[in-house]
Formats: sequence, structure tokens, C-alpha cells
Amino acid sequence: MAVAEIGDKTQLLSLVLAARFRRPWPIVAAIAVATLLNHAMAAGVGTWVTAHVPATTLRWVLGLSFIAMAGWALVPDKLDEQPGAATRFGVFATTLVAFFLAEMGDKTQVATVALAAQQGVFLAVVAGTTLGMLIANVPVVFLGERITRKLPLRAIRIVAAVLFAAMGVFVLLR
Repeated sequence: MAVAEIGDKTQLLSLVLAARFRRPWPIVAAIAVATLLNHAMAAGVGTWVTAHVPATTLRWVLGLSFIAMAGWALVPDKLDEQPGAATRFGVFATTLVAFFLAEMGDKTQVATVALAAQQGVFLAVVAGTTLGMLIANVPVVFLGERITRKLPLRAIRIVAAVLFAAMGVFVLLR
């Protein structure tokens, strides 16, 4: 999850929030809460799917979903919206809402649904995907722009795509 998150719109949002507010701890706390809520919702959907969709159908849907995610990982994200004058709500609340909304429909949220459906272990999936998001976003909050200048984002997107494709093929051949 952490590799797939590099260069993603939520990572760009982390950079914008860090540059705007210059208060890393409330930003990190809000990212953790927003991700936990978002991924718990996504894992709940994945767990529900496991209980209601036949195993053969689920295997094909999951395998093809991971392969589609491989293609999606190659597409660079652009920051859709920068937080405006929402500072009256404070750093934590602004970050919480912005991050939660930015994660809706994002590839990491879709991957969380797929992983929960495949693994059927709600808590482990939520913990793992949330940890992956934090591993990718917390350094951005603390180190900011210096990170984005040094990382070859295209190469990292390719590695993420290969990992997603491998998971898809593995699921289909299992």
C-alpha cells in the first residue's frame, strides 16, 4: 500500500497541508483518523462481499480488479483541489475532512475493498492499509518538498503496477 501511495493525490494533499499549516502533528493525527475511518468503511464492504458473492466469481473479480489497479497505478494523480480558507475549522478538522474526501474512490481505497474481500480479515486489512498510508504520508508532512524532488515517482509507479499485476495474476491462478 505504501508504494502505491507515492505520488498519489493524498500524498500531494499531505504536502500542501504541511506547507500551508506548518503544524505536522495535527496533520498526521488527522491523516491517521481519516484513513482509519475510510479504510474501515472500505474493508467492511470487502468483508460483506466475501459473505455474499460466490467464491469463483469473487476470485475473478478480485484478480481482474488487481490487474486494473496495476494500470491505474501507472497514471499520475493530480491534486484535485487545494484546501481553501477552511482554516477557521482548525488544522486537524481541515485535514480530516480533506483527506477523507480525497481518499474516496482512490486506488488505495479500492485496494482495501479487494484485500478485505480476498483475506476476509477486517482488522488486519484496516490496520495494514492504514499503516501503509501513514508510512507514505507522514514523511511528506515532516520533510515536505525535499522528498518529492528526490524520488523517481515514475519508477515507483511502475513498481506499484507490477506488484498489483502480480497479485492479480496470483489470485486468478490460485
